[in-house]
Amino acid sequence: MSGAVYRKACFNAAKKLFPIPSLGAGAKEYVHIRIQQRNGRKSLTTVQGLKKEFSYNKILKDLKKEFCCNGNVVQDPELGQVIQLQGDQRKNVLTFLVQAGIVKKENINIHGF
Repeated sequence: MSGAVYRKACFNAAKKLFPIPSLGAGAKEYVHIRIQQRNGRKSLTTVQGLKKEFSYNKILKDLKKEFCCNGNVVQDPELGQVIQLQGDQRKNVLTFLVQAGIVKKENINIHGF
């Protein structure tokens, strides 16, 4: 299985495990940070729910440089753009998004283990 097909399969599996509740009128828009187990000790961190006005590729570039990991931006028909990072980067991503002023800490949900 090629890398892109494998990432897409992992992402689809995560959507089934952690369904996104529909937002009603006036509901807060949360940023969801999830971890999903790949094989063995390997894991994948996903970030979704960032506002569309942000440049996902620039945020990804800064995250990759800051945490010394690889990653990519995946386009999903239901969820929009989702940032994927190698490894368990949940706490790192949380502090990065808050310190950069992208999202307030109250609007971030961390899922997993």
